[in-house]
Amino acid sequence: MTAFLLRRFATLVLTLLAVSAVVFAIMNVLPGDPALVILGIDSTPEAQAALREQLGLNAPLATRYLDWIGAALTGDFGISYSYDLPVSTLVLERLPVTLPLALAATLLMAVAAIGLGLFAAMRHGRPGDWGIMVLSQVGIAIPAFWLGILLIILFAVTLRALPPGGFPGWDEPLAAIRALILPAAALALVQAAILTRIVRSSVLDVMRLDYVRTARAKGLSRNAVYRRHVLPNALIPIITIVGLQVANLVTGTIVIENVFSLPGLGRLLFQAIANRDLFLVQALVLLFAAAVVIANFLVDIAYVVIDPRLEGRLE
Repeated sequence: MTAFLLRRFATLVLTLLAVSAVVFAIMNVLPGDPALVILGIDSTPEAQAALREQLGLNAPLATRYLDWIGAALTGDFGISYSYDLPVSTLVLERLPVTLPLALAATLLMAVAAIGLGLFAAMRHGRPGDWGIMVLSQVGIAIPAFWLGILLIILFAVTLRALPPGGFPGWDEPLAAIRALILPAAALALVQAAILTRIVRSSVLDVMRLDYVRTARAKGLSRNAVYRRHVLPNALIPIITIVGLQVANLVTGTIVIENVFSLPGLGRLLFQAIANRDLFLVQALVLLFAAAVVIANFLVDIAYVVIDPRLEGRLE
């Protein structure tokens, strides 16, 4: 197990380095001149050239990458052009919004999908199963941002039960939690619709296996069979899809935070792109990519925890 974890961790590090190189290369070949954005179109060529030299934009691409990644390993991602603040400071200020939002959406997605998928599988071919499948198909067809707007209209405008947007900060915990309910629901429900169908299909496949019929023949109740035998063995494909959906949840915060006016990393990235804030965009894209890579690393670990026999197959 230790050797497996070390190999997976080494793969994680190499993947993050490859991702950082791709992100840096793409951001530096995109059209646009940061010096022109900062100084404005009325600035002189001499001033633009001096600023490029100050920012290190005249150095070779490989040299700039090594300087950037070396500083990033110490937590220094440079200075934001548009905010005139260290990028790491901006990230740490916005992280307490995006991280709880993503975690809440992931938890809500998993709980809702596993519950509904298991319920549908236990009532296979009955009206309850059909109803859940129809709802899941509708959920798959609805974009998260549009669902967010519908939730605002229903719960904020019509019922006045939850705030339509904004974030009061964690100094007011209850108000902060209420502010994240609708964005988390908008992110989670669309992904839960997809996962519900996967859970139902996986559970139905396991239910047809011999050991499940044997457990029922020994007199175990239906709930005990599902709890002890069916669901644990159906988790491998479910966890695979959850790992892929984390990427959608993480990137989905970029749009959802703008819909709900949340001061998180997603909205910060949107503003940084609009301002052509090179250092800030590089750091945020790398952070989002790292979150996806780490999520898949955790999925690999979960495989082995659930079924140690898979360790050899994942080499």
